[in-house]
Amino acid sequence: MSPSQEQLVVAISSRALFDFEEENALFDASDDRPYIELQLARLEQLAKPGIAFRLVKKLLGFNADGVKRVEVVILSRNDPVSGLRVMKSVEGNALSIERAVFTRGRSPWAYLRPLNANLFLSANPDDVREALNERFPAAVVYASTTEHDTHPDEVRIAFDGDAVLFADEAERVYREGGLTAFQSHEAHHAQRPLPPGPFKPLLEALHRLQQADDRDKVPMRLRTALVTARSAPAHERAVRTLMDWNIHVDEAMFLGGLPKGPFLREFEPDFYFDDQTRHVQSAAQHVPSGHVPHGVANER
Repeated sequence: MSPSQEQLVVAISSRALFDFEEENALFDASDDRPYIELQLARLEQLAKPGIAFRLVKKLLGFNADGVKRVEVVILSRNDPVSGLRVMKSVEGNALSIERAVFTRGRSPWAYLRPLNANLFLSANPDDVREALNERFPAAVVYASTTEHDTHPDEVRIAFDGDAVLFADEAERVYREGGLTAFQSHEAHHAQRPLPPGPFKPLLEALHRLQQADDRDKVPMRLRTALVTARSAPAHERAVRTLMDWNIHVDEAMFLGGLPKGPFLREFEPDFYFDDQTRHVQSAAQHVPSGHVPHGVANER
């Protein structure tokens, strides 16, 4: 495995990293000059942190001992001139980000492949869908009001199960036959691992990062959680699937339909991923969250 494959590579749009919503309100695809002029006028004004800022800053903490375990790359529809302000804000916030791609309105997802990206975070749903179609873990960031951080030396990431870590096979059974059919199907197939979902590659990369953390004792920790509407007996197949992948999560919450928001509030992830907008909207009231527009719940 090459060094680039061993690294966790996160590609992030400028609007996911920084709060550019005021500037974006001025953007017009047919004439981007007013937007560019505003960004240039604010060149020396640092942008405020965006939804994924805390996650990025803490992930970069894994490089604190000089070993580059995490690479963060700006992947943005911004033009190169507006990109100057993005990079000024990167520097002003002491973020160790060296690489950036600015495409002036063109969808940037194609650059995920040469970057070997393990994750793409963006405020643009179309870009995220295209990335997912190309089998890159990707999510649309949702506005969140959370600001406090009670675990500055630990990165916490939480995932939904079906259609995120796992394929949407079981979710389709539930939608077609209801809860009883779902529980029966999952109990009957408990010994058969679930097919992988779009975020398995990210979980694998995080698992490698955890192993490096345990081996090298870097000044940052990583904690993962599975937060799912599954309950017994359907919990067994999810656990056995992770065992088959030889990947562990630190916490697993089988909530049986209970609202996820209060549990996420207690876990306090730096980011949570879910395929259903209602769950993301609920979670975003408490924690930074991203919508994964994948699977049966998102079919148009």
